[in-house]
Amino acid sequence: MTLSVIILAAGKGTRMNSRLPKVLQPLAGKPLLAHVLAQATRIEADRIITVYGHGGETVKAAFKNESAEQAIEWVEQAEQKGTGHAVQVTLPVLPETGKSLILYGDVPLVRAETLHRLLEAAAGGIAMITLNLDNPTGYGRIVRDRKNLITRIVEQKDANEKEKAITEVNTGIYAVDNALLHRWLPQLSNDNAQGEYYLTDIVALASKDGIEIGSIQPEYAFEVEGINDRLQLAGLERQWQLHQAQQLMKSGVTLLDPARFDLRGHLSIGQDVQIDINVIIEGDCYLGDGVQVGAGSHLKNAKVGAGTKILPYSVLDDVTVGANAAIGPFSRLRPGTELADDTHIGNFVEVKNSRVGRGSKANHLAYIGDALIGSGSNIGAGTITCNYDGANKHQTVIGSQAFIGSNSSLVAPVNIGDNATVGAGSVVTKDVPAGALAVARGLQRVIEGYERPKKKM
Repeated sequence: MTLSVIILAAGKGTRMNSRLPKVLQPLAGKPLLAHVLAQATRIEADRIITVYGHGGETVKAAFKNESAEQAIEWVEQAEQKGTGHAVQVTLPVLPETGKSLILYGDVPLVRAETLHRLLEAAAGGIAMITLNLDNPTGYGRIVRDRKNLITRIVEQKDANEKEKAITEVNTGIYAVDNALLHRWLPQLSNDNAQGEYYLTDIVALASKDGIEIGSIQPEYAFEVEGINDRLQLAGLERQWQLHQAQQLMKSGVTLLDPARFDLRGHLSIGQDVQIDINVIIEGDCYLGDGVQVGAGSHLKNAKVGAGTKILPYSVLDDVTVGANAAIGPFSRLRPGTELADDTHIGNFVEVKNSRVGRGSKANHLAYIGDALIGSGSNIGAGTITCNYDGANKHQTVIGSQAFIGSNSSLVAPVNIGDNATVGAGSVVTKDVPAGALAVARGLQRVIEGYERPKKKM
């Protein structure tokens, strides 16, 4: 069976009060539409047809670098004449065989598992996702006959008192045989107060044709929640974050406060991981057994080995950290950093594009950039690698068991040998042989009886 996914993403999103099209508004670190596209890929759709309109070129540009497996066919809806019209404009490119899922760019969190169930329910030709609400005001109601079969959808404004009491509502998400879409969509009428073509009318057409309409309900209500303004966006963000936190805790993670945790990507974990409050995880991260992440830390595309402790307010961006390391507090590890086991990177230390060997330490106020550091070396407080000459970056190589005294400047390119020592306050511009001591300071002068200048009164 050929499976197409039709994503309706042409809405302007006026209530967002934003220059950014609604489907590009961020949820959990990526655009709303990106969430829908990800699920289309997960269910292995053969074709992804996205209907665009307002801000269309901006929307298309945001996804121009998508992988071939998620290639998008863009179809323009130049005039927005309703949901039925939005699907109508896909007919020239929609296969006449197979099935289609009809999704929405501003309903971002429907899960692949739910979509698989919907497809199974559409064995007879059409199925829809419905939802029971305690307060269904404003939603189209699902009308069923005495056999509990769906016969039509009645909108709130057209419902009588009996119909308004129905709590089962329409979500607008369908699975339909393409042959039926090609038959029904041209029959839609805009003979209504809004002058629009409603997709919901295909339900009545299916009933008229004697086709049984399948239905399912999602496991989580947030899967079918749509976004119209920033209040709804913020509310859905918190629902999604709490859901992700709960799933992690079921997997064995200790979250000291699941309401103060944000996952904006994917997190793989070992056993007994502990995460403190206000931690943000982005991209693709891995935390090994027993890793502890301190309050306010931010990890992006980070792989952290077992037993490592990340102290509060540390930033790890595209890095690999070995086992039993100590990071922070207030450390910044930038892209290209690789720390071996048992390393210590302390407060206000920045490391960028460097490899630090086993057991080496930089505990205070240091900058390590474009460096190779062996095992067991100590980088003193205030030490910097001077890696940039104003045009090019250069490498500093520090051997094993080296000792770099506090407030030293290592002017790259330069090599510090194994077991070498650099005296505190040195500016090192030449290689230091293994086992040697390098001291590069200006001579100290002592002026007796010196009087400091005084402020004029």
